[in-house]
Amino acid sequence: MSKNLVIVESPAKAKTIEGYLGKDFVVKSSFGHVRDLPSKDISIDIENDFEPNYVIPKEKKKLVQELKNLSDKAEIIWLATDEDREGEAISWHLMEALGLSEDKVKRIVFHEITKSAILSAIESPRKVDINLVNAQQARRILDRLVGYEMSPILWRKVKPSLSAGRVQSVAVRIIAEREQEIRAFTPQASFRLIGNFINEEGKQIKAELDRKLENWDVANELLSSTIECDFSVSEVESKPATKSPVAPFTTSTLQQEASRKLGYSVAQTMTLAQKLYESGKITYMRTDSVNLSDLALNEAEKMIRSVYGDKYSKRRKYSTKSKGAQEAHEAIRPVDLTLKSFEADDARAKRLYDLIWKRTIASQMADAKLERTTIKISGDKIDRLFVAKGEVIKFDGFLTLYTEGKDDIEEEEDGMLPDLKKGDKMLSEEIIAIERFSYHPPRYTEASLVKKMEELGIGRPSTYAPTISTIQKRGYVEKKSTEGTQQGFRYGTVINNEITWIEKTETTGAEKNKLFPTDIGIVVNDFLVENFQRILDYNFTAKVEKQFDEIAEGEIVWHKMLDEFYKPFHHDVEETLENSEKATGQRILGEDPKSGKPILVRIGRFGPMVQIGEASDEDKPKFASLREGQNIQDITLEEALKLFDLPRTLGTYEGKDVIAAIGRFGPYIKVLSTFVSITKASELKPEDITLEQALTLYHQKIEADSKKLISEFKEDETLKVLNGRYGPFIKHGKNNIRIPKGKDAESLTYEDCLEIIKAAPEPKRKRK
Repeated sequence: MSKNLVIVESPAKAKTIEGYLGKDFVVKSSFGHVRDLPSKDISIDIENDFEPNYVIPKEKKKLVQELKNLSDKAEIIWLATDEDREGEAISWHLMEALGLSEDKVKRIVFHEITKSAILSAIESPRKVDINLVNAQQARRILDRLVGYEMSPILWRKVKPSLSAGRVQSVAVRIIAEREQEIRAFTPQASFRLIGNFINEEGKQIKAELDRKLENWDVANELLSSTIECDFSVSEVESKPATKSPVAPFTTSTLQQEASRKLGYSVAQTMTLAQKLYESGKITYMRTDSVNLSDLALNEAEKMIRSVYGDKYSKRRKYSTKSKGAQEAHEAIRPVDLTLKSFEADDARAKRLYDLIWKRTIASQMADAKLERTTIKISGDKIDRLFVAKGEVIKFDGFLTLYTEGKDDIEEEEDGMLPDLKKGDKMLSEEIIAIERFSYHPPRYTEASLVKKMEELGIGRPSTYAPTISTIQKRGYVEKKSTEGTQQGFRYGTVINNEITWIEKTETTGAEKNKLFPTDIGIVVNDFLVENFQRILDYNFTAKVEKQFDEIAEGEIVWHKMLDEFYKPFHHDVEETLENSEKATGQRILGEDPKSGKPILVRIGRFGPMVQIGEASDEDKPKFASLREGQNIQDITLEEALKLFDLPRTLGTYEGKDVIAAIGRFGPYIKVLSTFVSITKASELKPEDITLEQALTLYHQKIEADSKKLISEFKEDETLKVLNGRYGPFIKHGKNNIRIPKGKDAESLTYEDCLEIIKAAPEPKRKRK
């Protein structure tokens, strides 16, 4: 047995590291955490300094026993988990779970998985840093307290199966408040005047009036003034300018740029970055630091000088703005800067690597040198100027390699301008007045939400991706694209000294992959903001993150910090349970023209719905679920009434009614006792599907089901042998059982099936 046991977090990392160490080292993976708080109860002794009750999960017990057996035989155990707080906590949990004594353990960290980095770490081990562990514990325990005490309130006051969280609820608030801004926004109309001018030498220029015009009367008057107006260049101003490269990637800037340029979600970016790190391609991917090591700086300088030339190189040191840069030592960069790209099975990982390489190299390149020019054109009959702006790149510098992406591009980019001189006479070929409307603040993308959370100090690099994934999985936020709406606008032109006004239309407001709050998200947010102002406060959330940093520095005691937090928080919980009203987001739409009963829209047990009548009425209220694209804030009385057109009776088949309706899982038809989904691919809708079309769908399903059936048994109608996507299987009630290899599905008897069912492992219970 080897005298050295190295324990890392992931098997991919273990495989890479094992190749760098000699035969005296065995490298094993812990597959993440080996201990955690159990999911069934709160497992925190609040009265005893918030002592957590950690357990080894059932699925990890075999692994822990294997690691214990190996550690008992080894002389030294090297804990080589990640270098952040989470990694430090995993090392501590390993010590506790394996019963390791401090004199037998050496803690090592490295920022990149290279032979030199691993060997260097082995030469300079340290002890497990209990301050970092306590910072992670404090976060884990505080988040457990918030989740376990706030979530049941939502179950009682809003809807079952909801959840709340310290960071996730604040992220939902950011998105919900932006939606409130958008709903409250009133577009303001204004007019822009744009002229196409040409000088005597035939040089053309497009320039815009130096202010927007507030209404049509002013625009029409000014447009009239340009008729028979003599134009000339009144000013030409050129100024030199420089543009500097941005810093190398941190976790958040990588997430933002990969979203803008590659279209990756935040979670996808982190998964790909993890792969690149574990395969030794990039440095550690969870970092707040923009610093580059001297080795990296030297390598970048050498590469830039050899490929681009000396004048393209400029050595730069970037400093990290945030104080609590979570123990990060370096920005995200390629381990080997001479490796511009590489062949990869996963093209997405390769594209992410290329982006990281370009950003790192560009950060060490020279400024771009520009010349920014402004040309002003005046007319003898108007008191305003037409202005054109442009820029010329005199030296491209870092721009030869990399330009940073933008979230929402509103202004047109400056272009090249012709060489004009002051006093040049200009002829107006065409002058147009175009009506423009102000646009509401943009909804957040995943990238811009990360940026906002970082600005507010909410969360840390390791929390952005899981938080954004969680709020979507919980149904509080959805990512979607909208096609926009038709917008009418007025368009005036002056050609050959005549004014013509026409009405035009254009599509505006189209959005791609933006985050929208759902009805549930809005109702939950309003309820939490009203009853838990302190927890939902942006400054408070940022303050808590700062306190975690102080625990990591050993400046404050973790359980005292939790005690200060918990007492007022628990008081708010008890007050809310006792005194708050049930939150449904209810809105009265009007009266039902048939019954005269009120029609309202609200959150029900299964989501947003319309209701006719009250629970106290003699007749039971009628209910209908909202359809996709509808929400409780905007639905009209007319739209609500249409929801009660379903279910529809289309006719009869074999003496039974054929029904079209919308259920929890979408539109469907019911023929006899068979339910058939109406898919989008069929292009049919339950409101207008005919009996003939419904029966066609029914017969198609019956035919498809018959092809699935291999055998059925008179002894038990719930037992069948079927063909599935992945081959034949046994269906017994609600359970699906795999048929063992070597068994012929078509020749299975009833007794054979019972034996297979008996020998099958217990089905995994799905989490609610």
